[in-house]
Amino acid sequence: MPSAPPATPKRPVVRAYHGVRVRDDYEWLEHRDDPEVSAWTAAQTAFARGNLDALPGVQALRDRVALLRTSQSADWHSLTRVGRTIFALEHDPAHGQQPRLVRMGMDTDPRAARVVVDPNSLDEAGSVSIDFYVPSPDGRLVAVSLSKGGTESGAVHVFDAQTGQATGDVIERVNGGTAGGSAAWDDRGEGLFVTRYPAPGERPPEDLGFYQQVYHHRLGTPASQDQYVIGKDFPRIAEVQLRRAEDGHRMLIQVAHGDGGEHAFFVREASGRITQIARFEDEIVRAEFGRADDLYLLSRKDAPLGRILRLQLDRPGLSSAVQVVAENEHSIREFVVTANRLFVIRVAGGPSQMDVYDLQGASLAIVPLRPISSINQVVGAAADDDVLFRSQTFISPPAWYRLRDGVVQDTPLRVRSPASFDDAEVVRELCVSKDGTRIPLNIVRAKGAKLDGTMPGLLTAYGGYGVSLSPRFRQDARLWLDAGGFVAVANLRGGSEFGEAWHRAGNLTRKQNVFDDMAACAQHLIDRGYTSPARLAISGGSNGGLLMGAMATQHPDLFRAIVSYVGIYDMLRVELTPNGGFNVTEYGSVEDLDQFRALYAYSPYHRVPQGGKCPSMLLITGENDPRVDSWHSKKMAARLQDASPGSVVLLVARPDAGHGIGRSVQQDIDDAVLELSFLFRELGAG
Repeated sequence: MPSAPPATPKRPVVRAYHGVRVRDDYEWLEHRDDPEVSAWTAAQTAFARGNLDALPGVQALRDRVALLRTSQSADWHSLTRVGRTIFALEHDPAHGQQPRLVRMGMDTDPRAARVVVDPNSLDEAGSVSIDFYVPSPDGRLVAVSLSKGGTESGAVHVFDAQTGQATGDVIERVNGGTAGGSAAWDDRGEGLFVTRYPAPGERPPEDLGFYQQVYHHRLGTPASQDQYVIGKDFPRIAEVQLRRAEDGHRMLIQVAHGDGGEHAFFVREASGRITQIARFEDEIVRAEFGRADDLYLLSRKDAPLGRILRLQLDRPGLSSAVQVVAENEHSIREFVVTANRLFVIRVAGGPSQMDVYDLQGASLAIVPLRPISSINQVVGAAADDDVLFRSQTFISPPAWYRLRDGVVQDTPLRVRSPASFDDAEVVRELCVSKDGTRIPLNIVRAKGAKLDGTMPGLLTAYGGYGVSLSPRFRQDARLWLDAGGFVAVANLRGGSEFGEAWHRAGNLTRKQNVFDDMAACAQHLIDRGYTSPARLAISGGSNGGLLMGAMATQHPDLFRAIVSYVGIYDMLRVELTPNGGFNVTEYGSVEDLDQFRALYAYSPYHRVPQGGKCPSMLLITGENDPRVDSWHSKKMAARLQDASPGSVVLLVARPDAGHGIGRSVQQDIDDAVLELSFLFRELGAG
């Protein structure tokens, strides 16, 4: 593969942080709209695509990936129950590039499903996607946020749920890639409470991704008549979610302080009165309405694995809350309240567990699940105790099950994949990190695989924001198995696989623990005889892209190749971007001396060794990304190409994509082909 990408001029800028002078040769690449930057980006992408598209066997690989993606049956996610109707996002490659909103009966028979909103009819190329949807209390209408080109900049449109016709109500600036977005119907179903970002002119351009507030929109009226509800006193980096009680008399307002895991909660009565239930420092992370005046809260105060409290809203002080489910050995991720039951989903180091309690907290059952599996969503209602839940493993596709009277029943909502994993197995092993912490590692391998150090392998992880990497069906693992290899997924600190303490052990000034954990997992695979550094690759995206950058600069000898999607690499300037401001509660700020020292010590962009050999790297980014600015990948590629001229460093910047949210089937296929063709070539596999 040629090793002479387009040249990148150096234009040094020196900035001082707490007396430390830091030189940046490529800050000029941060100006996306500069014609010179656009030309450089196009040349880099053309160079990368030209090399990757010319690799032997790439067309056969593309055909195989396309077959896997397009031959898989429909999948259903984001289910919502309204009375006896189930709404869902149906992702069926046979019906277009994007998931469509459908409705069906309680029997969940997809053959009887009716399409409510199909983004593919709005743009056959797949650039329009659904951010979220909210049915009205009677199921007659549905509010749908639609955005385009991966921007996540969504306006809410109201549709008739029976006919699919738009009513004409459009509410702008509801969803965004910084603070997300939300909507909830009012008590009469005559209007919507919505989150709203500032309009151009209301604030300077650099503030338009901040200051999310809540407004009420009455159907059939112009947006200029929308009424302010709450939010002017929220933090600049507030992220607001709205949820209506089933009886319509109350609305829950959840406010996150950026992305670090701090939450405040408010309850709005139908009368308009708003009461604060919990402050950021109270460590309440989730709330759900129960019967009558009951509100159930997930607390991590003095309980990092979580406990559930019940609060009566006629006495809303937290001091009057009573514990109904105590902390135990597994972390509570979420819970669902039904007529007489609490369904509690726990994370046991990565895999899921679902416990059933009565509303007083008496333990009733542990729901039987497949080994090393996950629960991705549980759907219940206040009318009864029937729930639907979605579950999958690393080698079995997602399926929805019904839990009725303590018995787990199959439903027709089951994904069927053309990839069989009958010859595969999943094992969980423990790696020992630098400080002695034991890190779980999930490995998908062929049954009877020989551990002689020769298998090509892919290791992936995330390690941040309290996100648990629970088992997820991975079709592409079939291609690695066919190549005689394996796929491994690590549960690093920074996630919440073992509760909030696990998260905090990998955030802010403790972020280096995450990188040490990843290196330990790679070394474990080598020491156990799975592979060797010459046959080991890693991949990750977003915060996982930061992880990839840290591995490339801290442990280049452990890996042959790295694929990094929409990664964060310049930790000194990330907080200056809109979404970077929301990351401060997770990563820290250069304004704080101790946090600056930690950030500068691991910032991949600043740790690239001049003249050193780095693993072959493919960096993929989207120009419409609202979460991680594409300049991170551009600057990192330029720095690596200059510092390691003998290494393969490729950059692909998609002009029609964002962070990956809302990407089309075709974009998904193309990314998979880029990654697999690059890695198979570098590892001598495939």
